[in-house]
Amino acid sequence: MIGDERWDGVYSFEDSPFIMEILTELRNRETGSIPFRKGLVKLGRYMGYELTKLMDVERVRIETPLEATEGILVKDRRNVVIITVLRAAIPLMEGLIKVFEHARVGIVSASRGKAPEFEIEMNYIKIPRITPQDTVIVADPMIATGSTLVRALRELSKYGKPKRLMVLGVLAAPEGIERLKREFPELNVVVAKVDRELNEHGYILPGLGDAGDRAFGAPIKAPMPPGTRGV
Repeated sequence: MIGDERWDGVYSFEDSPFIMEILTELRNRETGSIPFRKGLVKLGRYMGYELTKLMDVERVRIETPLEATEGILVKDRRNVVIITVLRAAIPLMEGLIKVFEHARVGIVSASRGKAPEFEIEMNYIKIPRITPQDTVIVADPMIATGSTLVRALRELSKYGKPKRLMVLGVLAAPEGIERLKREFPELNVVVAKVDRELNEHGYILPGLGDAGDRAFGAPIKAPMPPGTRGV
């Protein structure tokens, strides 16, 4: 995990061949839904291990079967709240919770409108109480314009002020990071890689496409059944 010199508190994994290999598979248009989901779970798990480097630890004395020695306890690992941005972040959360098994989990359902407005519609939010001891990890695979996350983070502020606030994603565009850091300067942003830019439709380039559609299939808009119009 390396810090990005453009921003304080922004980290990527371009120094990790293993994570870059997973990212390569996710980018490949030939990768199907099942391996795509499994790749997101892997990233959640291994990036979760790395997140502990940003947490406080406590030195403890223990007894091995042979003698006394010193070890460490990652105190913050026991006070974690994971916020899952539906639907694409579900596999990331699955990986994260393998590392933070004591975590409380919240859900945010939000969708981004079309360019150029990119209006955010928030359909559902369920957040556990946040305490001053908590590390809050907001999982969202794609940090593109930053619009969805800004809206989600504003909502989170109503539930308490945590000790540490993080966003965990797969890819980010510089434009999205800039927006997040302007509004939340203390926020830590951790992604596999910061990509080049956004296109005119708000997609990250070179990117990997729509993470939710690739993980779970594109939504189908079914025709309204006869007799239900206006209900």
